[in-house]
Amino acid sequence: MSRPLAETARAFAPGHVTGIFRPEMTRRDPRGRGSVGAGIVLELGAFAEARFVPGRRTALRVLGDGPGPWPISEDVARRLAPRRPGRLTVRLMHELPVGQGFGMSAAGALATALAVQALAGGSRSRAVEVAHLADLFGGGGLGGVAAILGGGLEVRTRAGVPPLGRVAHRVFEPRLFVGVVGGPIPSPSVLGDPRALRRIAAASHGWERTMDGDPEVFLGLSERFTDRAGLASPAVRSVVRALRRRGAWAAQAMFGESFFAVPRSDSARVNSLEWLRAEGIRAVEIHAARTGARIQPRRPD
Repeated sequence: MSRPLAETARAFAPGHVTGIFRPEMTRRDPRGRGSVGAGIVLELGAFAEARFVPGRRTALRVLGDGPGPWPISEDVARRLAPRRPGRLTVRLMHELPVGQGFGMSAAGALATALAVQALAGGSRSRAVEVAHLADLFGGGGLGGVAAILGGGLEVRTRAGVPPLGRVAHRVFEPRLFVGVVGGPIPSPSVLGDPRALRRIAAASHGWERTMDGDPEVFLGLSERFTDRAGLASPAVRSVVRALRRRGAWAAQAMFGESFFAVPRSDSARVNSLEWLRAEGIRAVEIHAARTGARIQPRRPD
């Protein structure tokens, strides 16, 4: 008796750093909840490979490149799984640290959604909605899925995912450093703190200026947001100040013990890189993504 043929699909979703944002959680339809603000979509992100083997029993596993568990991606996979008996396995691979403000929760959720949806059939918009709702209600973030539907500098002018949400994407040419200085910060610990949310709302004043898509305006507002929101630890504040002294725009990556920095000149890049290496700070130099989340070409089994 021949074995049932396995079906496999792979997807990639980019990471993301938020520079400035304001929560928008009052809409009745949760697809229109999240945040407004701006950030940079990163060329590094999360891969998901979904494999479905038809069979008499139904089973689901989500495996990652860390200890897990992966409740948000598990929720996504469960909701989008093929409606026929079989074993669905999703394997996640993250190119950036999880829980450090690099959007790995949203990237993992969206990559999982696209890969599983490719096996089950259905629309891309359905996959995006499921990923957004899982990330939102799972405490992963307030708009990461919407942000990574495209690349470059993203500006969320209306909270939520399309068609209720609205996001503009601009090309972002400068290279940037992203780095980590401490352990992960669970997003729910910040998003569930009313005092933190009030500080965030006050610090986001003027975010609308990012709508013009000017990188320098965005970077300046990101620095101001970091300084006013009061979410950065002493270690993050110290690194940010040091990089600014060396000629870079620098801000906290929300919500991590982490930072992102964009040198203002070639000499600032060299000075920043030398200082990071001398201090032993974990950082990588990367570009903004050119495109957003997408299905990857199929590989032969």
